[in-house]
Amino acid sequence: MPGPAEHRFPCAQCGASLRFQPGQQSLVCDYCGHQQQIGPGAARAPGRHADGAPGDPALQWDAGHKSPELAEIPLERGLHLDAGAGDIVQVVRTLSCPNCGAQVDLDDTHHASACPFCATPVVTDTGQTRRIKPQGVLPFVLTEDQARAAMTRWLGGLWFAPSGLTAYARKDRRLTGVYSPFWTFDARTRSRYHGQRGDTYFETVWVTRQVNGRSQRVAQQVPRIRWRPVSGQVSRDFNDVLVLASTALPPRFTDALTPWDLSQLALYDPAFLSGFEAEGYTVPLAEGHHAARAQMTRVISGDARRDIGGDQQRIDRLDTDFSDETFKHILLPIWTAAYRYNGRSYRFVVNGQSGRVMGERPWSMWKIAGAVLVALVALSIFLYLNGSY
Repeated sequence: MPGPAEHRFPCAQCGASLRFQPGQQSLVCDYCGHQQQIGPGAARAPGRHADGAPGDPALQWDAGHKSPELAEIPLERGLHLDAGAGDIVQVVRTLSCPNCGAQVDLDDTHHASACPFCATPVVTDTGQTRRIKPQGVLPFVLTEDQARAAMTRWLGGLWFAPSGLTAYARKDRRLTGVYSPFWTFDARTRSRYHGQRGDTYFETVWVTRQVNGRSQRVAQQVPRIRWRPVSGQVSRDFNDVLVLASTALPPRFTDALTPWDLSQLALYDPAFLSGFEAEGYTVPLAEGHHAARAQMTRVISGDARRDIGGDQQRIDRLDTDFSDETFKHILLPIWTAAYRYNGRSYRFVVNGQSGRVMGERPWSMWKIAGAVLVALVALSIFLYLNGSY
């Protein structure tokens, strides 16, 4: 297996390594402040494999910055890559977290670190693996300071949070910028359904009620449902159905970070990753495809119900033909922080594009007990004052 490609971005003025500047299409030098635009003319050392072979040109800058049309790959082609062959596969070195299972891609200068998702110490021991290359990347928009400010506001709104937790953000602890892997899926669908349509009608029934102390028979309108069998078909084209390709974070974390503006996706260029970490996918393409179809099926079911009409609907059978299925592997920007409190790890994530925050939080038993005590004292004073009059 050939070694992983190395990508270097030397400063044109001092030769130090450049890193991507969030919110801009440029690389910046931390030493001399020089900035270089990311683009066809950007200076960089040519990517080479460890064995000296030229770097894969598919990983180099292709054309322009953000592009409305990234390369879509036929689904069947991706599903048949188990043998590790094909020009859409790259070789990477990974750092594996034994706690949450995150796979973080590394360069040759990193061999040990802490997991950016759960703060567990990890050491590189997974060797080289083959993965499908990313087709697109959504560059970071928020800087680390902006992400920390968003997290601080979120922490400040938590009730009964331990003081140690809220102090975490105030101490300017470092956040880690990670590009997390996602699959996107496109498909044309044609669905046939069989079910029932329910229409409401009202039936008059006589009931006994107490009126002025006497029992009387009165008419009452009772709703009923009249069901009749229906069948039909609906069509829908899906574009960029998003599926998380990692198990490092619970789905509720990434779900809370939505929406993402995928119109800002750029063609994949390693320059966007300079100075950040990139998580490798741990959800296989076939598993991601299964999850995407489940999302599509829920949408199609809604289409069928609207097509059935009426007041209520039942779907007894839904048969869908999927065609022209394609996929992309993309990277989305997330700022992460992990905080250990009383022996447990608590995680925080910030959408690197919009600033949305999601996290885990412990509860301070002392603050809760104090609040209960204050409430009891206030209640006692209230009852005492009311009893004095």
